[in-house]
Amino acid sequence: MKITTKIAAAALALAFTAGMSYAATAAENWENSCASCHGADGKAQGKQGRKLKIRDYTDAKVQAELKDEEMVKAILDGVKVDGKERMKAFGEEYSEAEAKDLVAYIRGLKA
Repeated sequence: MKITTKIAAAALALAFTAGMSYAATAAENWENSCASCHGADGKAQGKQGRKLKIRDYTDAKVQAELKDEEMVKAILDGVKVDGKERMKAFGEEYSEAEAKDLVAYIRGLKA
């Protein structure tokens, strides 16, 4: 019984470690979820960015207007304007820590 318990514990630890060992970086999350609208460089100059009139995250003035807490909320809860969804919610995909990492990534886009 002791050997079986040790093997089961080792397998569980290995599975947990394997799952924890790969967490996407903020850059990967940006590329996978944000870049299609905000642009890979944060300038929002692609078709979607221009269509939705998304602000340029490389602009220091725009960055100064953004509050970290509001950005985290937007990432997790999405953005609606006049009842219409402007940005989907990523709360089911990203934890609060991952959303904060994305905010730090966005801060790094400032020129």
